[in-house]
Amino acid sequence: MTASATMFGAMAFAAKVASARLPGPEIAMLRMAAGLLPCLLVPRYRRSALKFNRVDLLVYRGLFGGLAVLLYFIAIQHINVGVATLLNYTAPIWSGTFSMFFIGERFSAKVLIPMPIALAGVFLVVHAHAAPGEILGFGRWEIAGALSAVFSGAAVTAIRAARRGENSWSVYGSFCLLGMFVCMPQGIAQWVTPHGTEWISLAATAALAMGAQLLMTFSLRWVDAMTVGVLSQLAVLVSMLLGLFILGDRITLTAAIGSALCIGGVAGVTYITSLAKPSLAADELVPES
Repeated sequence: MTASATMFGAMAFAAKVASARLPGPEIAMLRMAAGLLPCLLVPRYRRSALKFNRVDLLVYRGLFGGLAVLLYFIAIQHINVGVATLLNYTAPIWSGTFSMFFIGERFSAKVLIPMPIALAGVFLVVHAHAAPGEILGFGRWEIAGALSAVFSGAAVTAIRAARRGENSWSVYGSFCLLGMFVCMPQGIAQWVTPHGTEWISLAATAALAMGAQLLMTFSLRWVDAMTVGVLSQLAVLVSMLLGLFILGDRITLTAAIGSALCIGGVAGVTYITSLAKPSLAADELVPES
């Protein structure tokens, strides 16, 4: 699970490198298309992906998940990769809220303790990178990153409902297929033909995303849901450190404190919600990235 979270963080960094010239929607579209390869090339996985019961829930998962990835990669293109990743990884806050309202999962009042801590951390991080004239530090690209977490939370809620009767490959396949179609209009409209090392960055983005997903699924056999949710926050730290040391991204003291509060708060929300749902699958806890 630690390797999976590290790869998710490295994936965000690879996407940021690719977005130096390539638009975020194009990178997201290609990432989703590459994610379909296991279902297309491996007959056993393809057969599993084609077995499903609730088409509506798989559609919700694919559409919301696709929107989450699209907005996440747009945010990566335009703002600090660590900030974009941190905003996206606040998804457990939203998935817990949506699950309570839409699929009847229990709500613990204890979650009201870490949730405002996480939101305060988000505010500090965004405020530290604010440009003049932005409301509370949120420009349109920060809003895109925050909305990616909201849509990811909606997708996770659909997964939680779908996994009651669907296998993991049908859920994964619907995410990649419908997500690709969601990204396609902007991806094609803004298409820029990759050159040279840009293909390497795109391949790294796709390979890291698939590797992280497979490792995460593998680790579920031995790692409990709470540990999975907490360790997934390592992706935020990895993306921030890669941005700092390789891209020269600036991390102020305020941003560092805010990041610590946000990661700790999200980990707390994950811990409290997992107590009531110990059997959650790993892909129900990690944002659509």
